[in-house]
Amino acid sequence: MGVSPSNSQRQRRRAFIGATSGHLIEWYDYGVYGFLAVYIGKAFFVSDDPTSSLLASFAAFALSFFIRPLGGLFFGPLADKIGRRKTLITVLVMMAGSTFLLGLLPTYASIGIAAPVILVLIRCVQGFSAGGEIGTITSFISEYAGPGRRGFATCWLMVTAVLGLLLGGAVANGMTWALGAELMQEWGWRIPFLIAGPLGFISMYIRLKLEDSPEFLALVEAGQTSKAPLREVWQWKRSIALVFFIITLHSSIFYLVLTFASTYMSNTLKFDSGTTLLYVFVASLSAALVMPLGGAFTDRYGRKPFLMVIGTLATLAMYWFFKTAPGATPATLFWPLMAVAILFGLYASSTYALMSELLPTRIRSTGIAVAYNIPVAVFGGSAPLISTWLIKVTGDITAPWYFYVATGVASLVALVVLRKEDFVACGHEVRREESAPGLRLVDPRS
Repeated sequence: MGVSPSNSQRQRRRAFIGATSGHLIEWYDYGVYGFLAVYIGKAFFVSDDPTSSLLASFAAFALSFFIRPLGGLFFGPLADKIGRRKTLITVLVMMAGSTFLLGLLPTYASIGIAAPVILVLIRCVQGFSAGGEIGTITSFISEYAGPGRRGFATCWLMVTAVLGLLLGGAVANGMTWALGAELMQEWGWRIPFLIAGPLGFISMYIRLKLEDSPEFLALVEAGQTSKAPLREVWQWKRSIALVFFIITLHSSIFYLVLTFASTYMSNTLKFDSGTTLLYVFVASLSAALVMPLGGAFTDRYGRKPFLMVIGTLATLAMYWFFKTAPGATPATLFWPLMAVAILFGLYASSTYALMSELLPTRIRSTGIAVAYNIPVAVFGGSAPLISTWLIKVTGDITAPWYFYVATGVASLVALVVLRKEDFVACGHEVRREESAPGLRLVDPRS
């Protein structure tokens, strides 16, 4: 019979707070950058064409996501070898530090071409650290939660991500409202990035007091941690492929609701800034509110049927959203946006739990880092860039639906081929043998 290492309610609560506090900073940065992309474009990517400046700003945003897989390849194996706690502390320093430095960066007007070059380098550091955060923090939380509670526990990582983006958006838009566009362009855009400094110190203090996850400590005690997780992870090719494609829809719809919708409504549909801000906040908050419901539901009734139904509805909702856009008013676009947001919240509620259950503890952080970061880079971080480009080259404001619907179809195909046997890697690697003392590793594929 499988044995779960004991951990108190107090330890679980401390682990949860420590993990999510740092996660908040990562998504606060993305929220600030997404909402201030127009100002950053004008400050660092000078052009006579505002659309070109915006595209360049989104390209820098997307580039940080393409660096994420490299960060995952570095930090994922590190977390599987030396532990989740030490890795979480390291990536937090890099994340908070790079966000803070962006707020100090001279603009193109001050130092010329060096400004956008340094900006891109800073975004790469941020992406590199974020790539190591996701596999480590998902493993950490799911291992503390244990079987039967992973959906509800890990869904709070998604809730934290949404709240981090909302916090970033609230700070960015609040300052825009208070200072006005002119002062924001001159210096105001820096303040939201500088706020990451003190937030980082607080999160660091909390994470330094954490203990490593019980499942990982059990592997350490048994002497069964992986010596070469990056090589071993490829023994789980099917699991890696399943996570990759299931996360495809998760990635695209996340950035549709929380990043691109704001730019789309303001720049393309010409909604006023107050309406745009209100809609994005209501949609994002609605998504966050339904996430715990989805996580708890799939803990009890299973993940595959739920995700298949929600994934199908989410794909249709994204099509509806873009097809409603021509001639849309705030009143006519509200319900398509809300449908996309709520279905995003339900779908994303259980994807972290699912991917943690498809990979064994000894290479879980590496596996998630590899399988998660690539689709997030290709289909998530680049979503605003791809969407803006599709509209520009086709002249059709509904054109982004091709991209978003394709991501939905890809995830649905993966869910269709997902089998019950694929879950055997979940939480049963360490077992106590009746005939011998101590713990030993059991390969769940055997």
